[in-house]
Amino acid sequence: GANWVDEPVVRDKNLITSRKPSDLPKFNKAIIEALKA
Repeated sequence: GANWVDEPVVRDKNLITSRKPSDLPKFNKAIIEALKA
């Protein structure tokens, strides 16, 4: 099963996701940080 989390960005190991289009700036930042690591 899955748990829905009401946050702009959620990271679970290598999976990074967001809720809606207005969250994309925070999502993009999380993706960039993950790629730097």
